[in-house]
Amino acid sequence: MGNWSRGHIAEFVSVGFPTSPPLQCLLFVLFLAIYLLTLLENALIVSTVWLTPSLHRPMYLFLGHLSFLELWYVNVTLPRLLGAFLTQERGVSYVGCMTQPYFFIALACTECVLLAVMAYDRYLAICEPLRYPSLMPSSLAIRLAASSWGSGFLSSMMKLLFISRLSYCGPNVINHFFCDISPLLNLTCSDKEHAELVDFLLALVMILLPLLAVVSSYAAIMAALLRIPTAQGRRKAFSTCASHLAVVVIYYSSTLFAYARPQAMSTFNHNKVISVLYTVIVPFLNPAIYCLRNKEVKDALRKSVLGRCHYPRDVPD
Repeated sequence: MGNWSRGHIAEFVSVGFPTSPPLQCLLFVLFLAIYLLTLLENALIVSTVWLTPSLHRPMYLFLGHLSFLELWYVNVTLPRLLGAFLTQERGVSYVGCMTQPYFFIALACTECVLLAVMAYDRYLAICEPLRYPSLMPSSLAIRLAASSWGSGFLSSMMKLLFISRLSYCGPNVINHFFCDISPLLNLTCSDKEHAELVDFLLALVMILLPLLAVVSSYAAIMAALLRIPTAQGRRKAFSTCASHLAVVVIYYSSTLFAYARPQAMSTFNHNKVISVLYTVIVPFLNPAIYCLRNKEVKDALRKSVLGRCHYPRDVPD
């Protein structure tokens, strides 16, 4: 292709999911339904948390931020996934191809940090119940949520600065449904060692450090649960933790596999499947696991949707 500079590549071509037309139609309908349900779930939760005074507490503040993040996330990922089932190849401008991973990575890193903050909040609520109001005031919760967003977008900006400085000589075909880091690194004709190292180190910081915070928080929570005298109380508390841990395991394992690698992934078909897992399945499950199983949130949702005038009896967290 010759020694082209990145200025000669006006656009990249992203390859969707090359399957039979009937299967493509089936997958399109399936993911369209998931997209619409995910939008509805998260929009209901964000509006309910925002409009319900009784939910203006740190726990529900974090849940509202998480649902807002998922709402933004699916709006920048699922339309591209749906487009991948409508056409085999789609042209993406150079600027657009650099913008896509910036938002994808920023939101993914923000969610990693936010999950760690939520785990710490639950640790304080379970292990320090008497001191919880003083240890986690609303002002601190707002700062922690803002720090989650700021760290995610800052990390993504640092990654993009190294990726965008690389030269792309061709070919310009990306075997993915969006412009991810690994496909871009594999297309560059520059020395990508430093970009891969920065990508790997930032992924470790933004994924492993929050993961360590989650593990530490839940290790302390499990130790506290073992001290509960009744077996029924332990089972009830553990079932709540198990639901949260299930999503944490799915999300962190998929993001670690997709981003925390020392080298760019060459098996793009596997990478596309992993990307579908954390861009589609996790945002779809999060509202049900985090919010819709919480009685106080369900009561508030019922009032906002059905127009009830009074809340049922408040249930402790």
